[in-house]
This record gives sequence, C-alpha cells and structure tokens, in this order.
Amino acid sequence: MVHAVIMAGGSGTRFWPMSTRSNPKQFHRLFGSGTMLQNTAKRIEPIISQDRLMVVTNERYCDVVAEQLPKMPNNQIIGEPVAKNTAPCVAIAAALLHHKDPDAIMVVLPADHHITDEEGFIAILEQAIEAAEKEDVLVTIGITPSFPETGFGYIESEKGAVESSARKVLAFKEKPDLATAEKFLASGNYYWNSGMFVWKASTVLKAIQQHLPGMYELLEQVKPEFGTSMEPLAIKDFYMDTESISIDYGIMESSENVLVVPGDFGWNDVGSWSAVYELTDKDTSGNALQSIYHTVAGSSNNLLMSSGEKMIALVGMENTAVIETEDSILICNLNHSQGVKQVVEHLSSRDDLKKFS
Repeated sequence: MVHAVIMAGGSGTRFWPMSTRSNPKQFHRLFGSGTMLQNTAKRIEPIISQDRLMVVTNERYCDVVAEQLPKMPNNQIIGEPVAKNTAPCVAIAAALLHHKDPDAIMVVLPADHHITDEEGFIAILEQAIEAAEKEDVLVTIGITPSFPETGFGYIESEKGAVESSARKVLAFKEKPDLATAEKFLASGNYYWNSGMFVWKASTVLKAIQQHLPGMYELLEQVKPEFGTSMEPLAIKDFYMDTESISIDYGIMESSENVLVVPGDFGWNDVGSWSAVYELTDKDTSGNALQSIYHTVAGSSNNLLMSSGEKMIALVGMENTAVIETEDSILICNLNHSQGVKQVVEHLSSRDDLKKFS
C-alpha cells in the first residue's frame, strides 16, 4: 500500500518574522485557504488519504500538526526530540511503516513546497510510485529547469531515449555557479533537486543498512518497542544517539539504484520572501499586498504582509519586503531576502533578543 511521509520539522528561519522557532513557516497560510502543511496533505488526497499519512516534526509542534490535520491518527505524528536532518527522519519513518506494512511504498515530501499544477504533480507522483513498485530502486522527483537557477542542487540523468518516464541517475550536483547552471540547462539531462522521494520502505532500509550502518543498528535496537507504549521513548532514544546527516548525502549520492522522474508542475520550494513575492497576486504596479489596511503611493514591485490591523503606507518604495507581525517588523530589499536567516542567527545569539527569534 502507498503511504506518505511529510517532513515538517524545519524552523523556517528565512521567513522571519512571520516564521519563528515557536511557529515555523509550514504552519502558516501563505497561499490558498490552508497552511503549507495542510496544502501538502490535501494535494496528495486523490491517491493517499490522511489515514495513510505520517508527519515527522519537532516534538514541540505535534499538537499543532494534530490540530491542522484532524483526520490523521495522532499515533502517526512522530515527534523528533532534536533536529538531526533528513536521513534520521526518513529512517525512523521507514522502520515504523515497514513494521506496520512490510510492502509499504513511501512517498516522502517536504511540508513547505508550493505546487500550482496539482493534477500534473499527481501524474508524476503516480509514475514514480509505479517505478518504485516494479524494482528495488530509490526514486527522486526532478524538476525540469526553466532557467539557470544557482540556488538549487541538480540531478544528472542518463541521456537518450528511455522506455519509461524514470531515468537512471548518474550524479547529484551541488548548487552551481551561473556558468555551470547555464551548461546544465543547455544539456537537457539535468533537473532541479526537489527533495521529494518515492521508494519501498524495505528498499530504503536496505540502503540505510549499506551506507549508514550505525543508523541502521540503532533502528534494530529500538524496533522491538514499535507498536507498544514504549514506542515514543524508543524514537527518542534513536534520535539522541543517531548522527545528523541529510538523505541526499547519506544515501542518495552513494547509491547506484537511483532513478529520477522529471516533471514540470509549477513547483517552488518557497525558500525566501522573494519567492513569496513571485507567487503572490499583484496590483497593476507589481505590488503584492497582503494586509487588512494599506495604502500605496509611487511604489512598485513590493511585498507587504501584515497579520495585524495597523494601517501601513508605502511611499516611494521599490523592490522591498515589509513583513509585520505582533512583535516584529522586517524591512528588506527583495534581492537580499536570503539574508534574513542571518538576522535570526543574530537574535538567537543574544539572550535579550532570543524571544524575537
């Protein structure tokens, strides 16, 4: 049976001040009628209902997940006591699913991506599921690049005609410089790395055993407690003892049985306020205005988001993000919105300012 695992443990530091450590980005409504987590779960409902959904998140957010996804059984919310990157997240989810369903197919999705063509996405997802069902392979979903992006990693696949939509992966490439990204785009066999995966639980567990034997041994130690009252404590023990490593670095880059299913379905990883600006409806002057009360004079190509009822006026502003919350205001050039993460690092380093992070 096909199950979905949503990774929802991130702190969303590039979306301060709306996203904070106590209430990160994936639990906010940025697009549409739901939060990013709710939109991710709803997007896959045509093929995976919430009773076959698992969410892995920081333990402090478990109640928020339960509130936002009330149809999902609470015992399928996995609380991480510490953040250890994506490989431990995938490992514990795979082990739990395999315990319940030895034939489980896992669809692994980040909680905070935005997709405009949901029917197109489901079609690509079904192709990836079909590939994972046929063989013991690790399938990743690649995004057909539309421009030479330097902010994403790339996936290189075999060239030439293929019998199916799934193509053998030759290499994973780090974020390139512009000249290299232009070469990737021109070659036609490089895809943006979306961080979305499909595989049998048993297949990824074999890969963990091969490439991350220490992590696999810890899974074996805690596995007897699965399905008992001791399961939460077993999960905590696993996280406290395991290494921190990404699934890309720990498994995907070292494995030979990796396939990519490319697609173009309006994907965006929503990695900064500039991405939010690009995805938000705008007025005739290019202003994206998301607030109750505002007025604009001689201003263009700005992003304004406010969660309160203050009147906010923009005068002579261009290419600027103004983000207002109850206790903080961010004003930044949209071209430098990636630097917001540095603000959060500074706030976190100061005892007198931590409450704002």
